[in-house]
Amino acid sequence: MNAVEIEEAVSRLAEAPFDSEEFPFAFLEAFGNKPTTLKRLKSKSGGSNQSDLGGVLQRNNIHVKVCPEGEVTNTLTALRDSAATARYKVKFILATDGKSFEAENLADGEIVACDYPDFHNHFGFFLPLAGITTVKQIRENAFDIKATGRLNRLYVELLKENPEWDNADRREALNHFMARLIFCFFAEDTNIFHSNALFTATIEQMSASDSSNTHEVLSEMFRAMCTPLKDREAAKIRNWADGFPYVNGGLFSGGVAVPRFSKIARSYLLHVGNLDWTKINPDIFGSMIQAVADDEERGALGMHYTSVPNILKVLNPLFLDDLRSQLEAAGENARKLLNLRQRIARIRVFDPACGSGNFLVIAYKNMREIEAEINRLRGEGDRKSEIPLTNFRGIELRHFSCEIARLALIIAEYQCDVMYRGPKLALAEFLPLKDDNWITCGNALRLDWLSLCPPTGTGVKVQREDLDLFGETRDQAEIDFENEGGETYICGNPPYKGSSYQTSAQKSDLEAIFKNKTSQWKNFDYVAGWFVKASEHIETTSGSFAFVSTNSICQGQQVPLLWPLVYYKKQCINFAHLSFKWSNLASHNAGVTVVIIGVTNSTLKSRKIFSMDEIGLVKVREVDNINPYLFAGANIVVLPTRQSLGQQAEMLKGNQPSDGGHLCLSRQQKQDLLASASAAKKFIKRYLGAADYIQGKERYCLWIEDSDVKEATRIDAVSVRLKEVVEMRRNAKAPTTKIAAEWPHKFIQIQSIAKEYSIVFPRICSERREYLPIGILDSNSILSDQAFALYDAPLWNIALGVSRLHLVWIATVCGQLETRYRYSNTLGWNTFPVPTLTDQNKADLTRCAEDILLAREHYFPATIADMYDRDRMDTEFPLVREAHDRNDEILERIYIGRRFKNDTERLEKLFELYTKMTSQPAPLNKSAKGKTKG
Repeated sequence: MNAVEIEEAVSRLAEAPFDSEEFPFAFLEAFGNKPTTLKRLKSKSGGSNQSDLGGVLQRNNIHVKVCPEGEVTNTLTALRDSAATARYKVKFILATDGKSFEAENLADGEIVACDYPDFHNHFGFFLPLAGITTVKQIRENAFDIKATGRLNRLYVELLKENPEWDNADRREALNHFMARLIFCFFAEDTNIFHSNALFTATIEQMSASDSSNTHEVLSEMFRAMCTPLKDREAAKIRNWADGFPYVNGGLFSGGVAVPRFSKIARSYLLHVGNLDWTKINPDIFGSMIQAVADDEERGALGMHYTSVPNILKVLNPLFLDDLRSQLEAAGENARKLLNLRQRIARIRVFDPACGSGNFLVIAYKNMREIEAEINRLRGEGDRKSEIPLTNFRGIELRHFSCEIARLALIIAEYQCDVMYRGPKLALAEFLPLKDDNWITCGNALRLDWLSLCPPTGTGVKVQREDLDLFGETRDQAEIDFENEGGETYICGNPPYKGSSYQTSAQKSDLEAIFKNKTSQWKNFDYVAGWFVKASEHIETTSGSFAFVSTNSICQGQQVPLLWPLVYYKKQCINFAHLSFKWSNLASHNAGVTVVIIGVTNSTLKSRKIFSMDEIGLVKVREVDNINPYLFAGANIVVLPTRQSLGQQAEMLKGNQPSDGGHLCLSRQQKQDLLASASAAKKFIKRYLGAADYIQGKERYCLWIEDSDVKEATRIDAVSVRLKEVVEMRRNAKAPTTKIAAEWPHKFIQIQSIAKEYSIVFPRICSERREYLPIGILDSNSILSDQAFALYDAPLWNIALGVSRLHLVWIATVCGQLETRYRYSNTLGWNTFPVPTLTDQNKADLTRCAEDILLAREHYFPATIADMYDRDRMDTEFPLVREAHDRNDEILERIYIGRRFKNDTERLEKLFELYTKMTSQPAPLNKSAKGKTKG
C-alpha cells in the first residue's frame, strides 16, 4: 500500500462505528497487513499475538490495547512498562477507548493524543508500520496526501459518468476543470472569495441531491468568475452566483465545459470541498495532483513526492546560498540591502522539465523569504514584492502538469503575501488573476530555449505546441521578463531513460540534438539532451545550470561522449552532490540513485563536492576542480584502450557459443548424454559464465577440436546436437552466425583457452559486494562470454582485481547496469592505473592472492555469492575478510605508503596517476604476458 491508500483506509476506520474487539486488527489492516497475518494474530491458540496485557502485540511493530472509558493514559503507561513490549522490540504503543486516542513512538518518545474521530489526521505518525520511511515529509504534508486521494476518487468517478471524456482531446478539458476546482477549494478557505466555504456551500444548496443539475450550477459559478462586476447584470448572472468575485486570468474564461455528475461524484465533490485547503503545500502538491490525471501514474498514486530537502540540494548551491551569504554580508547597510533586493528581483529561474512546478515554487518561496528579510531590515515590512512570478519559467510536455505548475505558483505567491504582508494586503492585490502565460507546454528537447528564456534585453517569443495555459488558442505568445538585466539559473529533474529504454520518438529527440556533434548519440541517456541544451543556453546568457540525473551520466561510456561537449565551451562543474537515493513515497521503495551536477561559465577559485555520510548527514568539501566523474582532479576523460597502461596481463572476453543452446549442457543433460554414450566424455568440459562461477552452478558444454570432428559425429547423441546447431545458425540474422553453420562443432567466437588456469572476471556483478568476486578455474573449464579472463597470467593480477581500489575504479569509469557493476576489459582493466611494481611488490601481492583463495577454500562448499554478501562476510566468513584487508593494506601502501582514508581519496589518487600515465607512452608490458606465477 502507498501513503494515499493508507490515509484513505485510516480515514474510513475513523469514520466507522467503533468496535472494541475488531479495532486493533482493523488498524493493522489499514497499514497493509494481510488477512493471513491478521488471522494468526487473532488465533487464540498458537497464534502470533504476544501481548501480556490482553491487547494485540505484533512483533517488531506495535502493541495495541482497547481499554475502558477514561483509562487511556494509564493503559498507555502499562503498554510502555510491559515486559512483552521490550522483549519483542515494539516500535509503537497505542491505547484507545473509542473516545480518546493516545500513541507513542518508542524510538523517539513522540506522542500523539487526540479525540478518537481525529486520529486519521495522524496517519503519517504510523507509516513505519507499512515500511514507509519518508515519514517526516508525509507528516509535514499530510493534507496533500489526503487531498490527492479525495481528488482521485472524484476524477475516476467523473470518467465513469462521462466516458466520452476519456480520450486525448476531452481529457484536457477535464484536467482544466480539475484545476478550476482546486483553485476554488483553496480560494474559499483562504477568504479569497470573501466568504468562508462559499463555493462548497453553494454547490450543496443549489444543486439537486440527485446530482441532475450539478454541472449547471458549477457552470454558472464559473461564468460569474470570468465576468467583470460591471458586466454581471447584462450577462444575467444568477443571484446566487453573483457573490463570487471576478477571477478571470484565463482560469475561468473560454469554452471549457463541465462534466456531468453522478450522485457519488457529487458526494465526493462536497467531501473534497469540506477539507481544510488552507493547509495546501504548493511545494509538493502539484506532483501529487499530476498523478490523478495520468493513467500510468495513477497506478502509483501517492508515490510522486519530491522532497523539499532534495530540491534544495539543487537550488541552494546553484544560487540561493549565494543570496543568503550576500544578505548576511549586507548586515543592516540599507544601500547593500537595496542592491541585493534589486538583484533578486531580476533573477530568472528556468526549469525545462518542470512537471508540476516543484522546483519553481520552492525557488520562488525561498527568494521571497530572503526579500522579506531585506524589507524587515530596511523597515519596509509591508512592501509589495518585486519578484514577478513570470520570472519563473518552465517547459513541460503534459498539459495538465503545466496548468498545475502555474496554479501552484499562484498559490505560493498568495501564501507568501499573507505570510510577509498580511491577509488584508494579500487579498487586496490577488484578484483578478493576470492572463500571463509563462509555463510552456511542449517537448523541451524540440523547443528553442533561447526564445523562451532569452539573453537579457531581448524580448521573449514563446514557441508552443498547443493551447496557452488557462487561456485561448494562440499561435505564439510574447511575454517579456519584468525587471530586465539579471541572472538566469536553469534547474530541474529531467527524465532519465537509459538508451535501451527510450522510445523511437525519444531517440529522434536525441538525434536532433546530437547528430552534428557525435555519431554515437544512440548511447546517450535521455537526460543528456537537457545537459547539452542547458550548456548551449548558458554559453549565450552567461548563466548557470544544475540538474538531477542518474549517476550513469558520470560513468562509463557516456563520460567521453558527453562531457567534452561541455568542456569545449570552457564551462566547468562548479558543484556536485555525489550519489544518493531520490526516494518517493512507495512502501519499501529505495528510489533511484542520482547525482546533482551544477555547471557554470564563471571562473571559480573553488568548487564544492557534497556527499552524505553513513547516518545521512551532508558533508561538503571545497576543491580546486571537479572532473566529469565528480571527483577532485583534472578534467580528464578515461578512454578505452586495447593495451593496459601498466604491467597487468592481457584480458580477453570469454567464448561465445551462438549455438541455440545445443552445445551447452545442464548437469542432467550431461548425465543423460553419458548414460547413452560414454564415449562422449572426451568432448565434455565444464562451462561457466560469471553467474555460474559466483553461485556455484554446474554447466557443461561440448568442446570438439577440429581433429576430433569425425570421432565426435559417430556418436549419435552428439551428431543430433550438431545438426541442431547447423539449423539454428543457418536461420540466424547475423551473417557471421550464418557462416558459422559450416563448423557447428565449435563456438562461434573462441578467444583463448588456458593451458594451466584462467583468472575469471565477471562482466556483471552485484553492488552488494565490497570486492569484485574474481576467481580461478582449471584448464578443463571453458569460460563463456558472460565473463572476462586472464589466461595463465601471474597470480598477482588477482590481487589487483579483488582490491577495493579496483572496485571503485570500475564503478566509476565502467558505469553500472541498473545498480550492478558493469565490467569492461578495455575501459576498466586496461586503464586501471597501477604504479610500477617491483619484484618484491609482485611477490607480496602473489601471496595476498593465494591467501584469499585459501580463505575461500576454508569455507567450502560455501559459494562466492555466500562469502561476498556484504551482510554475511564479517560474521560468517571472517577469514575471507581478513585476507582482503591484508591485500588492500599491501596494495595501497604501494600507492601512497599507507591505507587510504576512503573511496574518495582512492579515486582522486587513481585519477592523478591516470593523468600522469596517459601523458607518456604506455610500457610494452611483456613481463605480464607470461604464464609464470611470480
